Amino acid sequence: MRAMILAAGLGTRLRPLTDDRPKALMEVDGRTLLEIALARLRGIGVQDVIINVHHFAGMMLSYLGANHNFGMNVEISREEVLLDTGGGLKQAADFFLKHSAGPDEPFLLHNVDVISTIDLSRMLQFHDERRALATLAVQDRRTSRYLLFDENGELCGRRAGKHLEAELVRSSKRVEAFAFCGVHVISSRFLRLLTEQGTFSIIEPYLRLAAVGERILSFRADEYYWRDLGRPEDLAQAAEDLRQKTI
Repeated sequence: MRAMILAAGLGTRLRPLTDDRPKALMEVDGRTLLEIALARLRGIGVQDVIINVHHFAGMMLSYLGANHNFGMNVEISREEVLLDTGGGLKQAADFFLKHSAGPDEPFLLHNVDVISTIDLSRMLQFHDERRALATLAVQDRRTSRYLLFDENGELCGRRAGKHLEAELVRSSKRVEAFAFCGVHVISSRFLRLLTEQGTFSIIEPYLRLAAVGERILSFRADEYYWRDLGRPEDLAQAAEDLRQKTI
């Protein structure tokens, strides 16, 4: 099992904390976000990980080296220009394709700046059983950007804000809006379908492929703890949640 951790962002919402370090090296209760993400992946048997880096890339490399890659096989995808989630994954595609046992072999894609108890093993099983191209962990909570799914849990559009007009890529009798959690299971075949170039969000190819009938599914994660760690107060709350054993 292979995985990618998206860690190249500038962490602008965390400033001034990220003025002298990358957001991946922010700490929650004495552990960096990168260590927490790696431990989550290692816990379900992932040994091979690629991490994209940009902001303070040298600091990231030194940190991983000092910690012996936390006992994992770690590769680095250095982005001279930020490529966003889709472009970052496309640049790292060979890491997965060179070792893929087949087009349906899944891998995990995980944002470094989220912390959760989402059952990754259960999510992988859900993805395999439904033969999805991609499976996205989602929750029924407020957000500034929603993904829209039909009655079968298949992606059919998106909406910015609660009351704005939806952008539908295919029709559906019933549409439900959910917040994305930054955790994906993706079949290797998806990488060969990426026609977008340069810097782009992964949501763009998801919507394009959903429009032509590819199965981009929702995995309901309402029962699990989840927190975005984009602001200093989020780090503080996550640390308190850990101390209270909420996580």
